[in-house]
Amino acid sequence: MKLGGYELAEPWALLLLLAVPLIVWAARAGARRTPRLVFPPLLAVAQAGRGTLARLRWIPTALAVLAVGAAAIALARPVGHAAEARDLSVEGIDVVVALDLSSSMNAVDFQPKDRIHAAKEVLDDFVSRRRNDRIGLVVFAGEAYTQCPLTLDHGVLREILSQVRIGAIPDGTAIGNAIGTSLNRLRDSDAKSRVVILITDGDSNAGSISPMEAAGMAKELGIPVYTILVGRVCDDPEGCRVPFPAGMDVFGHQVFNNVKVAVNPALLEDISRTTGASSYIATDKASLEGNLQQVLAELEKTRIVEARQLSNVTELFDLFLLPALLLGCLEVVLSATRFRRFP
Repeated sequence: MKLGGYELAEPWALLLLLAVPLIVWAARAGARRTPRLVFPPLLAVAQAGRGTLARLRWIPTALAVLAVGAAAIALARPVGHAAEARDLSVEGIDVVVALDLSSSMNAVDFQPKDRIHAAKEVLDDFVSRRRNDRIGLVVFAGEAYTQCPLTLDHGVLREILSQVRIGAIPDGTAIGNAIGTSLNRLRDSDAKSRVVILITDGDSNAGSISPMEAAGMAKELGIPVYTILVGRVCDDPEGCRVPFPAGMDVFGHQVFNNVKVAVNPALLEDISRTTGASSYIATDKASLEGNLQQVLAELEKTRIVEARQLSNVTELFDLFLLPALLLGCLEVVLSATRFRRFP
C-alpha cells in the first residue's frame, strides 16, 4: 500500500482503527452509567455551571484514540524510499583467502608481533576496505577447512577472522588441500573475476592433494592463485632461522629461540605462474598489506548481486510506536488521578 513517497508494509494492521469508535462509545456509555447522588443544598452549586476540569474530561478519551491510531500505523510498518533508487548491483570480484595456521606462523620476525597476528591485522583491514567484493576464508595447516563462505557481510567475516587460532588444526602445511578447498568455494560462483589468495610461510609437507595438482585444477577453472610468502627467504635448503617464543626467564622477560623453518618460494612461484597469477614475498606487515592491494589491482571487476539486499528503504514504525506508548501511559495516569470519576 503506497502513500506518496511512503509505503505500508503491513496495511492489514490498520484494521485496529476500527477500535476507535468503540473507545468513544465506551467512554460516553461509562459517563452515563456513573451513579450520582443529588443533595438539595448543592443544587445551587450545580446551577453555577461546570468547572474547567469537568470541561476537559474528554482528554483521556482523546489520548486513548490517538494512542490506538499511532499503534495501528506503527504495526502497519511505514517505510520510506530514497528519492533515487540505489543500484544494488556492485562492482566487485569473488575472493577466497587461504590463511596458513601452521605452528611456524608463531614466529615473531614481524616485530613486535608474530606472523599470524600481523596477517590477521592486515586481512582485517583488507576486508574492511573491499566493500564491493565477496570474500571467503579458508584456513589450513595439516588439513584445510572453509571458515567462512563467500559473503558481502564483512562484519561477520571479520569477527570469524578475529577468532581463528593456531593449534585448532593438526599441524603441517597442506598447500594443495588449501587451494583445492578454495576452488570448491569458487566453483559455483557466477562472477567473471574469481581469485584465490594463498598466504603461507612454509613448504608443503601435508595433505592429500599435491600443490601442482591443485594448481592444474585452478588453471582448468580459470581461477588465478596469487601466493604471498610470509617471512624470511634464505639460501639455506634446510630453512631460515626465525625467532620463536620459548617462555619467560627468571626476570619475567620473553625468551626466544632461533628455529629453522622450511620455505619454498620456487613452489609458490610455480603455482602462481601455472594459474596466470603473480607471486609475492612479504617480510613485514607493510609489504604484506601492499601485496594484497597489488593482487586486486590486477583483476578485472565484474558485476555481482547479493540476494539478501532487496531495496533501499528506511523503516519508520518507531516514529509512531513511541508516541503510541507515551499517549497510552498518559491516558492511564490522567484517568487514575486528575480525571478519575467518583460516585
